[in-house]
Amino acid sequence: MTILSEITFKDTFPVRHAILRAGKPIETCFFDGDDLPTTKHFGIFVNKKIMGVVSVFKNKNNTFNTDNQHQIRGMAVLNEAQKLGFGKQLVMHCETYVSEQKGSLIWFNARENATLFYEKLGYEKVGNPFSIADIGLHYLMFKKVG
Repeated sequence: MTILSEITFKDTFPVRHAILRAGKPIETCFFDGDDLPTTKHFGIFVNKKIMGVVSVFKNKNNTFNTDNQHQIRGMAVLNEAQKLGFGKQLVMHCETYVSEQKGSLIWFNARENATLFYEKLGYEKVGNPFSIADIGLHYLMFKKVG
């Protein structure tokens, strides 16, 4: 049985650590904004085991000339659960949540190897790729919602 539900930021750590911060200290799994009251964390579970996580919070990026923007961070699905549609479910859940909050746009910094996944969901790249120290090449991506 698959369940998608709200979780705490600490609940995201096992998946973030395995996928986004492998080989780094567990403390690196805490992201700026994780503990803000406007931040929501969602997890997808199969038979009560967490398989994927995503976080979304209200955050303005000056690249976009629109109000009520939200940022997705820490999107990750365990290797054993990839290619099963869980990532898509998590992103679509964020889109629904942001629309319910009267949000107008979702943006995020996507790893280079994830851009095709997001493009299939209607997200667009903006600008040139950039490097995030110790993590790699990223693209700014966005989608209008609401």
